[in-house]
Amino acid sequence: MSTPHDPYVRVRGAREHNLQDVSVDIPRDTLTVFTGVSGSGKSSLAFGTIYAEAQRRYFESVAPYARRLIHQVGAPAVGEVTGLPPAVSLEQRRSAPGARSSVGTVTTLSNSLRMLFSRAGDYPAGAERLDSDAFSPNTAAGACPECHGLGRIHRTTEELLVPDPSLSIRDGAIAAWPGAWQGKNLRDVLDALGHDIDRPWRELDAGDREWILFTDEQPVVTVHPVREAGRIQRPYQGTYMSARRYVMHTFADSKSRTLRAKAERFLTSAPCPVCEGSRLRPEAMAVTFAGRSIAGLAALPLTSLAEVLRAAGGDDTARVLTADLLARIETVTELGLGYLSLDRTAPTLSSGELQRLRLATQLRSGLFGVVYVLDEPSAGLHPADTESLLGVLGRLKEAGNSVFVVEHQMDVVRRADWLVDVGPLAGEHGGRVLHSGPPAGLAEVAESATRRFLFDDGPAPVREVRTPSGWLRLNGVDRHNVRGVDADFPLGVFTAVTGVSGSGKSTLVGQVLAGVLADRQATAAGLPAERPTPGCASAEGLEAVDRLVQVDQKPIGRTPRSNLATYTGLFDVVRKLFTETETARERGYRAGRFSFNVAGGRCETCQGEGFVSVELLFLPSTYAPCPDCHGARYNPETLEVTLRGLDIAQVLDLTVESAAGFFSGTPAAERSLRTLLDVGLGYLRLGQPATELSGGEAQRIKLAAELQRTRRGHTLYLLDEPTTGLHPADVEVLMRQLHGLVDAGNTVVVVEHDMAVVAGADRVIDLGPGGGDRGGRIVAAGTPAEVARAEGSRTAAYLRASLRLA
Repeated sequence: MSTPHDPYVRVRGAREHNLQDVSVDIPRDTLTVFTGVSGSGKSSLAFGTIYAEAQRRYFESVAPYARRLIHQVGAPAVGEVTGLPPAVSLEQRRSAPGARSSVGTVTTLSNSLRMLFSRAGDYPAGAERLDSDAFSPNTAAGACPECHGLGRIHRTTEELLVPDPSLSIRDGAIAAWPGAWQGKNLRDVLDALGHDIDRPWRELDAGDREWILFTDEQPVVTVHPVREAGRIQRPYQGTYMSARRYVMHTFADSKSRTLRAKAERFLTSAPCPVCEGSRLRPEAMAVTFAGRSIAGLAALPLTSLAEVLRAAGGDDTARVLTADLLARIETVTELGLGYLSLDRTAPTLSSGELQRLRLATQLRSGLFGVVYVLDEPSAGLHPADTESLLGVLGRLKEAGNSVFVVEHQMDVVRRADWLVDVGPLAGEHGGRVLHSGPPAGLAEVAESATRRFLFDDGPAPVREVRTPSGWLRLNGVDRHNVRGVDADFPLGVFTAVTGVSGSGKSTLVGQVLAGVLADRQATAAGLPAERPTPGCASAEGLEAVDRLVQVDQKPIGRTPRSNLATYTGLFDVVRKLFTETETARERGYRAGRFSFNVAGGRCETCQGEGFVSVELLFLPSTYAPCPDCHGARYNPETLEVTLRGLDIAQVLDLTVESAAGFFSGTPAAERSLRTLLDVGLGYLRLGQPATELSGGEAQRIKLAAELQRTRRGHTLYLLDEPTTGLHPADVEVLMRQLHGLVDAGNTVVVVEHDMAVVAGADRVIDLGPGGGDRGGRIVAAGTPAEVARAEGSRTAAYLRASLRLA
């Protein structure tokens, strides 16, 4: 029985996702950690039930009209939740930040700095006072008109657009043009305009070459295609677009990452000659504070910026604004990010840095008496950085808040006041609370997958270190904070690159090493190398690598129409099987009939979405299951076709584990499903939308898609923190697959913070010793045991503990 002063949040009858009528009591004013294997239901309990219910109650207090302006989650499937204070959620964002996003915009520190310059800056004599928007490169009032606030301009040259001038236009001299019909159309339009498309490019008149590549004109001409046997092609009106115009249009507007990347290869990038990279108009750059422009202050590390602001002085307005800025900066530096500058673009930040910047922004709010629900705040953090994170979470609790954390990092779990372990396994085999109480009590729960990792203090497993089959050497690496570094990567072994957040790991591996190898692949394919160059003076040993596979955590799709089955190619197999059924053959149904993305077989009421948007007067629009197909996504005629008793919608609703049994005996489907099971994704549904997948799940799906391919030659696999968001039991499953790739004669390089993974590597490259300007050097390199004893390495102590060395 709850009372108004009940110190517990009490959940009764939670049925969200795979939760099996869960009831649990969680004390307030504690650091409570939710654990369990991936897909066990811990996020469904913490976010899908507790936070969702707190948000629902808050919305009930908001005026109906105002609710339209706020994104809402639906009411959770739960019987009752009592004792629940207001809640604040900090989930990991899966989307990649844009080029205009920076440290300043993520933390909102830029807003405060712009206000300081607007209200307390030193203006030139006679100059008008500017609004704060005039100091932002992301507004029309502030952006440099030449580069539109990007700070860099992109140009192209004849040498880039036509790498081989001995070719004719018909033979593909203009490498920047698209392939297939669009490229043929542009050649036919040129031919119709009277240009010779069969002479070698270098023999064409210089004026004609200039016009073909760089004109802004878009003439329209009638094209008479060459007739082919058995094919009638009618004349049509074709519009010409120059090679430069096509490249710039694709680079700026294409939604395809692949097309943009190809277009970028034909461009050079240089600082804007007008604003010299400041991104701002001259009138904004003329205003100073403490003797510096806003671009000058934004370029300083946050620790240096704080020193300048403390010494600045000024009138009352300046003192109030600088005090606010200093308080905001202090929260960021406390989480170990003082080496970052406000103008550092977000795409160059590691996932760990981004996560802590967002956390710092939330913590600055100064709320108390609320429940903070955090989604793996230690994700992407080095163990040394996790210590500072725990300190901040402790302060949140001491201020009178409840901190509920979904977490896999055992060091965080050990520091919890209360532990809720969900499982025992994933999907339909999970969804039960195995333990709710102090962490020590989990030792008595035999079926918990977490127990073994929380209390395991036996000897570390002994494994033989592999011998490299060769070496890939990068000489003179010079990019971001990695300056003048020579790095050696052994081939044919498993290498872990470690270091605190901001030490340069992702720069060295994800940008320079990947860039060098991608350049070699591009050159072999006849494409120009990456622009700008990857940041490496020279490289040796590249010829030993036949393929580069970079597996990142970017989404496998941006809409619910993209899903697990479509990405892995399994959907093609499933649709083919349905077309081979007797009913489908009788009706003449082809594979397209069983796609929810095209007209014919899909439900036209919801156009294959499975749900419709419902507009409510004075209430926010909401989504409801389609009234015709009830969420099945297909029309009744399509659903009449069954395969072994299931229609296409029911097949897509199967979990990977269930589907493996259902498609037993179908080799093409078995191969895809087996690789998904091998990377620990048996709990996902075949039709699970890409938008519902975590970054770690997306990365493992990409790895599974790669594993099912027939491998040719020596492949180098690059993975950036592949264990992010994984329970230690899932990490073991993933590592078996990665080590299997090495045993098959390939090379695996991972950027990693999980010391259990690092301890199982053949070679460790440790960067540091700190982040930013205090990092960027190789502090130690060698076997895990050698690096564990290295002096000056912040990783060494944690690796030593994982190896259980004295």
